Amino acid sequence: MVNTPSESPHTTPLTPTAADGTPLTRRSRRHAQHRTPAVATPRRATTRPPARTAPASSKVATERSLWQRWRSTIVMMIVVPALFGMFALPGSFAPASQAAPLFDDAAPSEAAASQSLNVSADAAPETMERASYSATSQGELDAAAAAKAKAEREANAAKYASYSGPTAADNLANAPHADVNLAAVFAKAKTYQGVPYVYGGATPAGFDCSGFVMYVYSQFGVSLPHSVTGQAAAGTRISAAEAQPGDVVIMNGHDGFYAGNGMILDAPKPGGHVSIRALWTSDYYIVRF
Repeated sequence: MVNTPSESPHTTPLTPTAADGTPLTRRSRRHAQHRTPAVATPRRATTRPPARTAPASSKVATERSLWQRWRSTIVMMIVVPALFGMFALPGSFAPASQAAPLFDDAAPSEAAASQSLNVSADAAPETMERASYSATSQGELDAAAAAKAKAEREANAAKYASYSGPTAADNLANAPHADVNLAAVFAKAKTYQGVPYVYGGATPAGFDCSGFVMYVYSQFGVSLPHSVTGQAAAGTRISAAEAQPGDVVIMNGHDGFYAGNGMILDAPKPGGHVSIRALWTSDYYIVRF
């Protein structure tokens, strides 16, 4: 007799069954699992490996690294202030070893010895007196100049009072000066300061205004008429800016030598004398011979 697989007593059924032979479904298995307490499986005791201890060489390396860091910090704390003190402090705070050659201890004693002075007991201090000086004012200077001019006029007046020398005509015949030079003309005219005014006078014994101009220019070979209008016509009119001492100032009925700086040298009027004075009017013009 041949056994079929379904009839073999050792074959496991395909569908699980319960103890009473009923088929075991998934829901039945879940209920059975909840009802049946789980058997605790004893856990295997595990032993932890002992903590690793750092080798001695690693500890030494760590300590060495810390020391190197602290050493760098300490070196910087010492070197930086030293460099600052070397370059920032002024030269006057140099150490004594450097200052010694400049300030030798023997220098004060040598200076004191060279400055010692022996004074005789008989020497007496000289008595000092304050000198009295006073500044000269402009008024005093003007007064002195006026006094000097007055003295010269008086001397010239006395000299020319009895004049008997050449006339203007004599000078033209034999002129003392060949060329006309304004500076020389004015210098010659100034020598007649103090000559009194004489109406119609044309010699150093006495001048009127046009006679004075005529006589001075005759000594330079220039022939001029004895009148203001005639002398004005004989000259060349120039601007006041061009005028120089020695040129002639022409006014209405009066003339004289331009003296510069707004001044005139002339024989003024009866009772006066030849002198330098300020121009008193702007109604004039300048001619040059």
